[in-house]
Amino acid sequence: MSSGTRNQFQECQALWLFHFFLLWSAIDGQVRYTVPEELKEGSVVGNIAKDLGLGVAEISDRKLRIVSEAGKQYFSVDLGKGELVVSERIDRENLCGQSAGCLLPLQLIIDSPLHFYHVEIEIQDINDNAPHFPTKEHVLKIPESLMPGVRFPLESAQDPDVGANTVRSYSISADECFSLNVKNLEDGRKTPELVLEKSLDREKQSVHNLVLTAVDGGSPVKSGTTVIEVVVQDSNDNVPHFDQTLYTASISENIDPGTSVLTLKATDLDEGPNGEIQYSFGTHTSDAVNKMFNINSDTGVISVIRNLDYEESKFYTFDVGAKDKGSPEFEGHCTVQIHVLDENDNPPEVTLTSLPNPVLENASIGTVIALIKVKDLDSGENAKVQLQVSPGYPFKLEPSFESHFSLVTDKRLDREAADEYNIEIVASDSGSPSLQTKTFVNVKVLDVDDNHPLFSQPSYNVYVRENNPPGASVYSVSASDADLDKNSLLSYSIVDSVTHGVSVSSYFYINSENGTIYSLNSFDYEKNKVYQITVLAKDHGSPPLSSNVTVHVFILDQNDNVPAVIYPSADMGSVPHQKMPRSAKAGHLVTKVTAVDADSGHNAWISYKLVEATDASLFSVNLYTGEVRTRRAVSEQDDSSQRLLIEMKDNGEPVQSTTVEVPILLEDGVHEAILDFRQKSRDSDNKSSKMTFYLIIALASVSALSFLTVVLLAVRCIRHSRGSSCCCIRRGEAGDGYKNPNRNLQLQLNTDGPIKYIEVLGGDMMSQSQSFRSCFSPMSEISDFTFVKPSSTTDFQEIINVLDASLPDNSWSFESQQVSTG
Repeated sequence: MSSGTRNQFQECQALWLFHFFLLWSAIDGQVRYTVPEELKEGSVVGNIAKDLGLGVAEISDRKLRIVSEAGKQYFSVDLGKGELVVSERIDRENLCGQSAGCLLPLQLIIDSPLHFYHVEIEIQDINDNAPHFPTKEHVLKIPESLMPGVRFPLESAQDPDVGANTVRSYSISADECFSLNVKNLEDGRKTPELVLEKSLDREKQSVHNLVLTAVDGGSPVKSGTTVIEVVVQDSNDNVPHFDQTLYTASISENIDPGTSVLTLKATDLDEGPNGEIQYSFGTHTSDAVNKMFNINSDTGVISVIRNLDYEESKFYTFDVGAKDKGSPEFEGHCTVQIHVLDENDNPPEVTLTSLPNPVLENASIGTVIALIKVKDLDSGENAKVQLQVSPGYPFKLEPSFESHFSLVTDKRLDREAADEYNIEIVASDSGSPSLQTKTFVNVKVLDVDDNHPLFSQPSYNVYVRENNPPGASVYSVSASDADLDKNSLLSYSIVDSVTHGVSVSSYFYINSENGTIYSLNSFDYEKNKVYQITVLAKDHGSPPLSSNVTVHVFILDQNDNVPAVIYPSADMGSVPHQKMPRSAKAGHLVTKVTAVDADSGHNAWISYKLVEATDASLFSVNLYTGEVRTRRAVSEQDDSSQRLLIEMKDNGEPVQSTTVEVPILLEDGVHEAILDFRQKSRDSDNKSSKMTFYLIIALASVSALSFLTVVLLAVRCIRHSRGSSCCCIRRGEAGDGYKNPNRNLQLQLNTDGPIKYIEVLGGDMMSQSQSFRSCFSPMSEISDFTFVKPSSTTDFQEIINVLDASLPDNSWSFESQQVSTG
C-alpha cells in the first residue's frame, strides 16, 4: 500500500471510529477500546479521565501514567484534556500476526492514593497488505517425455491480513499445455497446482513462462503475482546432423604442424548431454590419416600434426563421426577430402652415374669426364631443372638424353696450373623461389712431359780464387721441372766445349744428380781469368726435354806475384847511372822508378819507399808515383856519386816487395845533355806523335763508348725514375761508398812527371775486371812504352781515395755505370 493511500485511509478510519465505534466499558475496573490499525499519530482513542471517573485536574495532580506490557509505547495520555491518544504507528500484523483477534493491554497508575487501572485496546485489521509469493520467479523442470495429467504443486501466496482481507483465489496465464487447480486445506488456506494438459516437445518450445496471480477479499481488492518458468527437460530423441555431407579442403604441403585445416559442424536438437557432440575419425580410417591429422573431439577442428609431403601422398579421404552423449547414443557421419598442394620444397638431386676419370693435361677439347643424372621430386614447374657448371672451370655440360648430361672438357688443361679440379655443378629448378643443389665433382689432371727444365737463373757468375785445390766444389746449379715424377726427374751434364784450346771437361766435372760443379785442376789467374761452361739439364720424360745454361767461372786474383821493375831497366844486370846537374834545385825530378805487378786490383797497387840513401836528406821518393826528386838544392859538399835503394811493395796480403838500386851522378853541365836530349826528342817527334795519335784514338773511342753508355743510362733512368736502382755515379759520390755491384767503366789520365799514362778500368766493384794501361816516358830513348795488364776493382774505392790524395789537380776520370738487368 502506498504511503499516500494509507494516510488517507487512516484519517477516514479514525474519524469514523471516533464518532461511531468508540466503545467504553467499565467491567470490574477495566476499560476497553477498539481501534483500527495504522491510525495516525495523535488520533484520540478516548477520554480516559472520564471513562475512569476522574477529573481532568485530578489526573494531572495525581500523575496518571501508562505502563505498557508491550515493548513499544503505542499510546499516551493528554493530561490537559484527559484523552488517550495514539503516539506511534500500530501495525496489527507485527503485533499479532495471523491471529483473528488482537488485544493490546495497557496498565495505568495514579498516585495519592496509588491506584491501578487495566485498559485493553483491540486492534482491528484493515486490508493494507497485498498477497505476495515467496519468490518472484519459480523454475519448474519437466521432462518432455511425461504424459498429460501429471500435477505439480506450486507455492502459495502469503497475505498478513486476516479474515476477508486474506487470499481468496488464484489464477494462471493461458497456455495450451497447462492448467491450474486450487486445493482448499483444512485450515482454510488455498494451495495452487499446475496440471500438464498436453505432452511437451522441447525441440519446439523448450521454456513455458506462466504468471500465477493471487487475489485477496479486501476492499479494494489486492493481488500478487509470481512467474513460473517451466523448463522442458530434453530426452535424447534426435540424431546429430552435419551441415555438409562432404567437406573438402586444399592445403599446402609445407603447412606447419598444428595448423587448422577445416572445421566440421554438426548439430543435435537435443540439449545437455543429449545434445553434446563429440567428433572422431571413422572406425575404418587409415593409419596414414591418423598419423597426419587430428580432430578436436569438442570443436570438430581438423588440424595437421605432422609435415605433409606431396610427393608421398597427394590426396586424403576419410569419414568423421559426430556422437552425442545421450542414452542411448546417436551418431551422425560425413566425408572429408583433403587435397595436398605441391610446393617447391625439394631441391634437385644430382647423381653421378659414373665416377669421374682422371684426364691427361693434353686431352682434346670435348673429352668426356663423367656422366650425370638430375631429378626433382616436385611436380610441374617445380620439377623443371637446369644444370650448369659454375664459371671459372674449363669444363661444360652437354645433354645426352632426358635428365642425363655429360661432363666434358671445354678448354685445354694445364696440370702445372691446376693438377686437380673440384668442379662445382649447380642444379636449379624453376620453382618460386628457385631451389638449388650444388654438387662437386673431383677431377684429377694427369701429368704429361710438356715442360722443359728451368734453371733458377738465366746465367750464373761464379768466382773462384786462383791456386784452388783440385776437386773442390765450385758451385751448384739448380733447375726445376714443373712436371711430375719421372717427367720432373733431372740429370745434369756439361756440354763439351773448348776454352783456351783445352776441353772444358778437363777443367770441370758436374754431379749429374745435384748439379754440383767441381774443379779438376788448380787455376792460375795470370793465365786464364774466365771460363765459360754450358750445363745441360735433361728430364726423364718420353721424349726427354732439356735446357742449358751458361756458367761463367771468374778466377779471382791472389797476391802470388812480386812487383817487377820496368824502369829504370837493368840492361846488363845493373841499373845505369842517372845523371843530374849540381845546379838542381829543391823539387828537381831526378828520375822515376816504375814497377808493375802481374797480379790485379789492390794486389797490383804498388807503393814506393826510399829504404837507403847515401844522403837521405837530399832525395825523396813519391809513395805512389815512384818519382825521385830532390828535397833541397844540391851543394858543393854533396858527393858526386849517390846511391838510392828503393823498395816497391804491393798492397796484397801477404805483402810482396822488391828493391832496386838507383845510382846517381852529380855532374856539372848536365843541362847541355838535357838540351841535347830535347833536341833528340824533337828529332823523334814523328815517333812520339804516332804514339800520341794512337793514344788519342783510343781515348776518343773509349770516350765515345762512355758517352753512349751515359745516354742509354739516362734514357733508362727516365723510364725507371720510380725504381730503386741508381743509374749514375759521379766522382764526388765516391766518398759515400760504392754500394751497387754494377758494371763500371773508368778512364784515368796522368800527365804529371816524365811518365805519362792513361788507364781504363772496367768491371764490378767486388769482381774481377780488365784494366788497360798505356804509359810513355821522355826519359827513354824511344820516348814511349805501352803495357797491357789485368786489373781488379775489388778495392776500387780505396784506390780512388789514394788517387784523389796524390793527384788532386792533374787527373780526371769518367765513370759509367750500367744497371744490371739480372
